[in-house]
Order: sequence, then C-alpha cells, then structure tokens
Amino acid sequence: MEVSRIRALRGPNLWSRNTAIEAIVACDDLECSIDQLPPLEPRLRARFPQLGLLRPEGDEGTVSMAHVLERVALLLQAHAGCRVTFSRTAATIEPGVFQVVVEYTEEAVGRLALELAEQLCVAAREDTAFDLANALHRLRELDEDIRLGPSTGSIVHAAVTRNIPYRRLTQGSMVQFGWGSRQRRIQAAETDRTNAISESIAQDKDLTKMLLDAAGVPVPFGRTVSSAEDAWAAAQELGGPVVVKPRDGSQGRGVAVNIETRERVTAAYAAAADISRDVIVERYIPGHDFRLLVVGDTLVAAARRDPPQVSGDGVHTVRQLVDRVNQDPLRGDGHATSLTKIRIDDIAIATLAKQGYTVDSIPSAGARVVLRNNANLSTGGSATDVTDEVHPELAARAVTAARMIGLDLCGVDVVAETMHLPLEEQRGAIVEINAAPGLRMHLTPSFGKGRAVGEAIIANMFADGEDGRIPVVAVAGTNGKTTTVRLTAHLLGQDGTRVGMTNSDGVYIGARRIDTGDCSGPRSARSVLAHPDVDAAVLETARGGILREGLAFDRCNVAVVTNIGMGDHLGLGYISTVEDLAVVKRVIVQYVQPSGYAVLNAADPIVAEMAASCPGGIVFFALDGQHPRMTTHRARGGRVVYRDGQHLVAAQGSKTERIALADIPLTRGGSIAFQVENAMAAIGAAWALETPWAHVRQGLKTFVNDAATAPGRFNVFDYRGATIIADYGHNPDAIAALVQAVEAMPAARRSVVISGAGDRRDEDIRRQTEILGEAFDDVLLYEDQCQRGRADGEVIALLREGLRHASRTAYSTEINGEFVAIDTALARLQAGDLCLILVDQVEEALAHIAMRVAEAGA
Repeated sequence: MEVSRIRALRGPNLWSRNTAIEAIVACDDLECSIDQLPPLEPRLRARFPQLGLLRPEGDEGTVSMAHVLERVALLLQAHAGCRVTFSRTAATIEPGVFQVVVEYTEEAVGRLALELAEQLCVAAREDTAFDLANALHRLRELDEDIRLGPSTGSIVHAAVTRNIPYRRLTQGSMVQFGWGSRQRRIQAAETDRTNAISESIAQDKDLTKMLLDAAGVPVPFGRTVSSAEDAWAAAQELGGPVVVKPRDGSQGRGVAVNIETRERVTAAYAAAADISRDVIVERYIPGHDFRLLVVGDTLVAAARRDPPQVSGDGVHTVRQLVDRVNQDPLRGDGHATSLTKIRIDDIAIATLAKQGYTVDSIPSAGARVVLRNNANLSTGGSATDVTDEVHPELAARAVTAARMIGLDLCGVDVVAETMHLPLEEQRGAIVEINAAPGLRMHLTPSFGKGRAVGEAIIANMFADGEDGRIPVVAVAGTNGKTTTVRLTAHLLGQDGTRVGMTNSDGVYIGARRIDTGDCSGPRSARSVLAHPDVDAAVLETARGGILREGLAFDRCNVAVVTNIGMGDHLGLGYISTVEDLAVVKRVIVQYVQPSGYAVLNAADPIVAEMAASCPGGIVFFALDGQHPRMTTHRARGGRVVYRDGQHLVAAQGSKTERIALADIPLTRGGSIAFQVENAMAAIGAAWALETPWAHVRQGLKTFVNDAATAPGRFNVFDYRGATIIADYGHNPDAIAALVQAVEAMPAARRSVVISGAGDRRDEDIRRQTEILGEAFDDVLLYEDQCQRGRADGEVIALLREGLRHASRTAYSTEINGEFVAIDTALARLQAGDLCLILVDQVEEALAHIAMRVAEAGA
C-alpha cells in the first residue's frame, strides 16, 4: 500500500462540509480485497480492539486496504477524544487506486492519524508490533496542545450557534468572527475592543487600586515597595496580616496571602520580585476569594474560588493525596481541561510548613490540608458557581470597576465573606481587575451549574440578528467566469459598496489590485473575506481550488455556474468526464444559504440539473426565453433572465425589467453571444442580492471591457484599419464561442494566433485548431513559454494535427515565441482584416499589442 498526495480540505468540499484529510492510496493486487489476506483482520483487531466492523452489516462490497486505512484513521482520532464521524473511500479510474477521505478537527491531528493508521495497517500485514497506547497518547497530546482551549472554544461554539462564521488566525487563540467590514476578532478572552491602555492599567495593580478608590469602589490599602526591608516596613504600617504580590502579575503567580512574620514577608517579596520589578504589599482581607465576570455592562457569572487542597485519610502522605486528586480526568497540565493539576513546589511546601506538614506527612482522617493560599484555577484551585447569589449592589460595583478601567470584558476579583451583601456592609473589597480572564471556572465549575459566558461575549460583540456576514457571490463554470465576476462586482459597487473580488487575474479590493496571478482559489478568497474594507465579495471559484482545499467559506449568498464544457482540465485530479467536472462545480451550489440563490444556465442541461442540489432559490438564464426550463420555472413563480430581441429581460411572474443590449457595451450591441450570457449571469447575481435595478442599469452601461478593466477577455483594438481581438480562450468551448463572436464581425480576411496549454488532453488541444481551421484563413502557431509538463514541440505538433483537415485555412505558420508570433500576424494585416490573438502571458502580451497599436497611430 502506497499513500501519496495528502491534502487538507479546509472547507466544504467535494465530499462533505467537514474539514478532512484526502489521500491517494494505491493497493497491490492482494490489498484490493482483504478477503485475499485472511490473517489481516484478526491481526488488525489484535492491535486495535476498538476497530469495530470493517464492512457494514448487509454490505457485500469489496473491502480494500484503502478502506481499512480510512476506518483506522477515523477511529484513532475518535478514541483519542476528537469529535470526528465522517470518512469515505472511493475507487478512481485507475485500477487499485483509491481516494481516501477522513474528517479532522485539527489538521495536524488528522495528518498524524493517517500516518499512524498506515503504520498500523502495515504492522498487521507484516505481523509486527504496533503500540496502540502510544499512538493514542500522541494524538491526544497533540490535540490538546493545538486545539482551542475551553475559554476560546466556548466563544467559538456560541458564534457557530448564532451562524457566525469563524476562522482561526493563528495556532494560538486568535480567532476572526464574521467577514470583511463586519468582522470581529478575539484572542483568548480579549476582544478587538479591549483597549490596550485599559489592559495596561489592569496589569498595574497599584494604578488599578488608585482608580477604583477614586470611583468609590472598596479596595484594600497598601503600597508599592522596593525591597524586602521596605516590604516588612509596609506590613508593619498596615498592621495585621498582609498580601504580597507582583505589581503586574497574572494567574496568581507570585502571590502570597495572609502572612505576618518578617521571615514570610521576606520570602514572599523574593517570589514576587522574580515576576515583577515592583511589588505591592497590601492589607489582607479575610473572607472567600470570588471571581466576577463582567461583559459589557453586565455581570454574567460569579464563582467562589477555593485554594488547592486535599483531605487526609490517616493512611496516605500529602504527596500521595495530591497524586490521587491529580488523577481526576478533569485536571490537566494546562488550560485545555476544566481544572489544573495541583503542583508541589516551593510555595506549596511553605504553605504546608505553616500548617505543620511536609509533603511526606500523613494527615489525620478528615484533616483539611491547603497547598496554596491563593485560589486561582491555574494553580490547582477549584470553583463553585455563585452567580445567583450576587447582591445587586455588589454586581453594580463590579460593573463600575470594569468601566472605570475601561475594559469591555474582564474578571473582577473580590474578597468578601459572602455574595449576599454589598461590599461595604461586610468590609469586602475588589482586589484586582483581570483583562483576558479565564472562563473555565464559569463554564464548568467544580460545583454548581455552568454559565453561558461564551454566548454573553458573542452577544456583546454582535447585536441581535447580526451574523457578521457580508454578501458572498461564488462564480464557477468552464468559460466566462472572470468576466462574470468583474461585471457582478461592478454592479454591486454602484451604490458605494466596497467590493472585494478574486479572479484569474488577481485579488482586488475595489479598484485596487493587491495580488497578481491566478487568484481563483481559496487562499485568495480568504484574504478578501479577512479584509476590513470589504462590504461584499465576488469570488471566482475554480475547479482546482475546490479539489485541493475546498471552499474558503461555509456558505454563500449566490452561486453562479456559467456553463460546463469539454477541455476544462479534464483528465486531471481524477476528473475525466464533464459529469465528474459538474460534481466539482456543483459544490458552490450545494452551499448556498437557504435564503440565497443559485444562478444557473438553463440551456446547459448539466448546469440546470444542479438546481436540485441548491438549498435556496434558483435564477435561470438563457438566450432563449422560451426554453422549456425557463417557461416552467417562470410559471412556478421563479426568476428568469433571457434575451428578447435587442433587450435582456429579467422576469418573475408578471413583473419584468427590460434592459436594451445597446446599453450594455460588453455585448457590442448583442453581437457577442457569450458576453450576452455573461451579462445575464451577472444580472441574475445582482438581482439575487436585491440590487436596485437603477444600479444594475447604470453598472451595465458603465462597465468597460478593455485590456485594463478585463484583460484577456475579448479586448478589441484598432490597428491601421484592421481589427485585433485579444482573448485568453484556452479550451474548445471557449474557442467555439470566440469563433461565433468574430463571425458576426465583418472582415476581409481573418487570421488567428494560437498556442495550447500543455496540461490539457491531446484531443482537447487538437480540437482547438480543428474549430479554428473552419473559420480562419491564416493560423499562426506558437509555443507557450511554459509547456506545463510537455516536451518542446509536442503542443505545436498536436495543434498542427488539428489543422490537417481544415476546410478554410489556406496555410499555417509556426513561430517560436508569443511576441514574435504577434508581430508576424500584425505585419500581415491589411485594412479591413480581423486578427484573433489567443494570448498566453496575458498582461505582457496585451502591453505588447498596445505598444504596437500606439506605434501604428504615431
């Protein structure tokens, strides 16, 4: 068994809406059916007892080693604690070669699971050892290390429940919610509205206390000290027990409470000074440690925190009791679990000594042994929910404290005897304000019910009814995608909407191009959806990107499919027929949101059938308004766009909008049929987004299809009385459409300059010149700069074969180099001639043509 071409499908894809690892798996003759390897299954089960059924009950199909790999990779993740359920194995057209798809929740975990599954399968076949426990441990450890922690995870879960899209921006806890100009971001429990100055104030405990005191909020008295001697002097000034803590610490690090002797103050100062240059000594306030969570102007949760402790049994030592408590599966080493393991360190040893214990002492039965005086969960403490007990005046004090510091989300630490009384009535105080507070104690407290703090945070970030989404239009098809994308973006931008656009020429934010090259894949789409200056996105969604990585979005408002034709990279990626291709292009239709629309070419039966896969409505378009699909759809109240003489008509029931083709320069008065279809597709997309018709008309009238606006899309030049047309058509269907367009344009003699893309099938390359040979007098062949895997001269030879039986072409010329071919063709032109130039290096070729045109006019 050989595993190759491993891909991560990071969005909705050909197989499902789940993220997944896809791999190509080649099996030898025996491995194509495990029935030919009788010892294999028992060996698998011996190494992986949780394997379950390899063949579903009642399924008589053949199970290959690829199917086994799929099953094992999924179950290894599931038994490591990952929430995965989907996997699939599909045979390709190559005998013994399969596509294996396995869902993942974290990409690195999915990749490791596939690697370990392959090792297990090989071990079973070769009858060698496999360490299942270690494999599960590696997966579990990796998953815990890279997955979102419980605090961030709760916010993400709340966003998903609200239908707000999210994207993890880093391997840490920075997450984007929503898209474009409606996006918001968080990092852990901080939001993009968390003021940096406010966060700095919260880290400065002395400054925090001063501001809270000025606001009339009860705080403990104390001051900053500069040495151990100064710390002891401050403790004497305050009288009674004190708290020693770093001025800008967090998570309870370096905090010592309820200390009185000089020796302990000196030791506490040293511990705090290791964390912060400045150390605070303040009066110790007796009572319980409470954490109040404030979101916006509301107290949403409160918990009493108890220090890490064990209960003696008269048999075990303190160390053994701690080990027993740490075996609780809810306790971990970091923040991935609800609780943190209790640590035995210098602070714990000192705390034990104060109680008369060492780590090897055996406390009597029922004795309470405290390991730390502070109650932070990060040091092993526990939490009890007390949200329902908080007195309204105490809650108001917490909100006031948060507002005084300027934090939209914070943890307010309170020391008091109870939550039932105002702070002033019990001599309680707010001792600290925490930016980026941990949420674990509120989500899954040790005792009491969890609180919906993630939902509260999302509700504070997004108003009711808001989902952070901007309108998204996805465009797919064989031909016309880029022009349809450009025109749709132009129509949407008529009211000042800032439109982000991706296509095969680049990434655009408004009129500004921020990336170049073929940008029709998911990486470019994600960059648009992450841009803060984008109010709507129009995304060319190519076949290759869907196969490589899936979609960049979970759903779109509008999916446009222009057509499905031959020659669109057939034979690549196990896509060998137009039906296979349609399944790929259909993905954008499957992920239209229920309130959205698919805009489909009714005259293309393969495209029209995609309507059955759309969760939303349908807009059909076709040149023929009387096409049966069009009339039936309209009769049922559906939306249609069609040509009626010299007008385009958008109709729904009895309501119609008519737009003169003379007012759509793109179509050259309706003479270019494929541009008419592109215009109808763009009109359908704008209509689906309820764009005002006045804006649609204005956009159609002002869209310019020149080399600067739509490079390589039927760009027309005048050259010494002859007509030059430059286009990027590169498959038989595009060539046929171009031929139809140029035949509608008068010309004394017609010539064409063409090369061929090497990554097409032989028959598709030949077919291009077969079509051209019936329509042009002269054909000039040149070789692309990049042959895309072909040997020199191989593409030219195929193009020459296509001309073998040409009925019109008088002669053909073979030229070495695109620019030389262009110059040769231009030198032959006479007034009244027409030359179609099928460009390869689009921008460079267009610049060369423009230079020659300028020279001719000089």
